[in-house]
Amino acid sequence: MLERIIKLANELDSSIFLFGARQTGKTTILRQQFPNAIYIDLLDSNVKERFRRQPATLYQMLIDKPHGSLVIIDEIPEVPELLNEVHRLIVECQHIFILCGSSARKLKRKGHNTLGGRAFPVYLYPLVSAEIPDYDIDRAVNVGMLPSHYLARNPKRMMAGYIDVYLKEEIKEEALVRNLSAFQRFLEVSALTSGEIVNNQNIAQECGVHATTVSAYFDILEDTLIGYRIPAFRRMMKRRILQAPRFYFFDVGVVNHLLHRKELTRGSTDYGHAFEHLVIQEVYAWLHYNHSEETLTYWRTYTDLEVDAIVGDARVAIEIKSTEEVTNRHLKGLKAFGEEYPDSRRIVVSLDPFTRQMGDIECMFVYDFLRMLWKEGL
Repeated sequence: MLERIIKLANELDSSIFLFGARQTGKTTILRQQFPNAIYIDLLDSNVKERFRRQPATLYQMLIDKPHGSLVIIDEIPEVPELLNEVHRLIVECQHIFILCGSSARKLKRKGHNTLGGRAFPVYLYPLVSAEIPDYDIDRAVNVGMLPSHYLARNPKRMMAGYIDVYLKEEIKEEALVRNLSAFQRFLEVSALTSGEIVNNQNIAQECGVHATTVSAYFDILEDTLIGYRIPAFRRMMKRRILQAPRFYFFDVGVVNHLLHRKELTRGSTDYGHAFEHLVIQEVYAWLHYNHSEETLTYWRTYTDLEVDAIVGDARVAIEIKSTEEVTNRHLKGLKAFGEEYPDSRRIVVSLDPFTRQMGDIECMFVYDFLRMLWKEGL
């Protein structure tokens, strides 16, 4: 049984919405960390239908429970009408609720009660390296970090079903897009550009839709927690820098499946892209789990000098290379960044097993970097 980094008990100063993409392990972590909570599972069709018919049943069930009782409602977007009853119970009984779901989009789109600031969002991400004994970077690059996939004997088959579930349940059944085939094409094209600078116009031409539609599709992916955009670093010094965001799917395994990648081997271009994605995935989760107010951005100039990840206001700059031998040619972006922001900490993360200092740049073996990230932070 894997122990997750996030400790939800530390988040319960008030009620929370626990959001996370499907199969990130929301139900598992709730049952592990709160075995004595009152638990209501709306994935049970009988329970769901009963509450849909009579939402007030929730109030009747919980009104006589001790004040401050902990109540978990799994998949609250399935019966959002329950939120009115949750609101009453928070006000009258000071019950603490954990309201779990894969997306807030259903709640926002239909204008349901979002509890007026009485519950705040907490996000669960795929597994991170610190949660896996004997973590294997090559396996993670190939199959991603969803718990059931990383641990599975046949993760490729599981991912195929996973994508199909998302298309059917999150997109088609919720009528988020009118043209599902165009959205499927968009998913494939967006996977091709995952980790690259977003160009809505070019993607629109590939998909046969308008650029405004592409922008809306990206919004859907973010709202359903399937991906996120990382903005460009905006503070300009001497060099002109690009301003468009980059997009990453929430898990590298999703990209591998959409691009029909087979076995990724070290030294290949596809492995390099997936390796970069995986490290970004870890840094993104670390920032959010630590409630950091610092932003994650990237830096790229019009002359194609770039750094993959900037943490905060140029406090840390991280370049990610899948090479097994870092040389000076791999440091061009970090050196250029250091000329403009000499106080920044600059790190190149790679498969080079010799962690060392190269001038004012730290060259870190990926395992050493991940260990430092989760034990000491950046």
